[in-house]
Amino acid sequence: MTTGKYGGTDDGRPPPARFAYDAHTWKEIAHLLANLPVSVFGFVYVVTVLLTGFWLTVTVIGFPLLAAGLLGARQLGKLERARARALLGVRVDEPSPLPWRTRKGGNGFIAQLWLGVKDPVGWRTVLYDFIRLPWGVLTFTITLTSLFVLWPVLPFIARGLADVDRAMVRGLLSPSDELERRIAELESDRGVVVDTAAADLRRIERDLHDGAQARLVNLAMGLGLAKEKLLEDPEYAQAMVAEAHGEVKLALQELRDLARGIHPAVLTDRGLDAALSSVASRCTVPVKVTADLDARPVQAIEGIAYFTVSELLQNISKHSGARSASVDVWRAENRLLIQVWDDGRGGARLDGGTGMRGLAERLDAVDGLFVIDSPPGGPTVVTAELPWRDRAPERS
Repeated sequence: MTTGKYGGTDDGRPPPARFAYDAHTWKEIAHLLANLPVSVFGFVYVVTVLLTGFWLTVTVIGFPLLAAGLLGARQLGKLERARARALLGVRVDEPSPLPWRTRKGGNGFIAQLWLGVKDPVGWRTVLYDFIRLPWGVLTFTITLTSLFVLWPVLPFIARGLADVDRAMVRGLLSPSDELERRIAELESDRGVVVDTAAADLRRIERDLHDGAQARLVNLAMGLGLAKEKLLEDPEYAQAMVAEAHGEVKLALQELRDLARGIHPAVLTDRGLDAALSSVASRCTVPVKVTADLDARPVQAIEGIAYFTVSELLQNISKHSGARSASVDVWRAENRLLIQVWDDGRGGARLDGGTGMRGLAERLDAVDGLFVIDSPPGGPTVVTAELPWRDRAPERS
């Protein structure tokens, strides 16, 4: 057994207590004697700030005072973790900071205020400071008395009391690893969803402005000129009307393509199998589509699955050099699985461009997975996994 960083063993436990007073024992005694002033300060802070905030919640300043008090409690918890780390050798990770980041159209003052009021880290620190006052009085009294009366066995007494302190710090001041990880993931996923939606809106706006809108403007100008020439030069006016008719057809086709890019009608009407067969028919590589679905998922999941396959098939058409490809879609319990295969040159990577990375981020935002297996020389297999949520029955 080797000595750890804080004078304990490698597994984080302190060395065994002995009758001799070593450095570790003196640190525990110092921690126990300091419990009284520290616990008094913490208790007074909690009572004066937080209880005042509770009483004033009927006024405008109550909730801001309560949120500020919990934010201050976080700092008290940080100091207690530092004290336990220095004197007790307790390794406790710092909790994640509150996600104060404000996005356009997102959190306002009220939302941030509520975020501070319901902070679980602050409330656990409040509970810690409440129960520490009687414990601080008890440990101070026992340690100080034993230092003069029971000094031969004080190392064993100090070890027992310090172990209770260690348990309190680990139980109330340690972050919940799973909860903290999940909060961080949800915050990140919300940002991805917002950014993706904003990018889609910009793309739609650009396509409308540069495509259909420009053609409709030309159409209006052409019809205006044809109206002026109708009596003077009917043949020229007829030619201009024919040209305008062609512009109308092109504008309608661009609007259809844009609507298909937003949400294709075949996906809404006939489901994922028919929609994937439709997008596969437009691929420059022969694609075999197999869909084994006994029901339809919710529209959001169905749409993400469709656009994932559509983007992958576009990449196959443009970059793979493949001669054939396949798309398999099936349900496995509460997951929707998609596998796209091609016999192209391979070498696809998540860090190879924004397309694959964007797909991975979009799937990750809904608790999905995106895995690429593409060795140089091929073949390439992309597996996507999405959560399955049953579609609500349509109302008649």
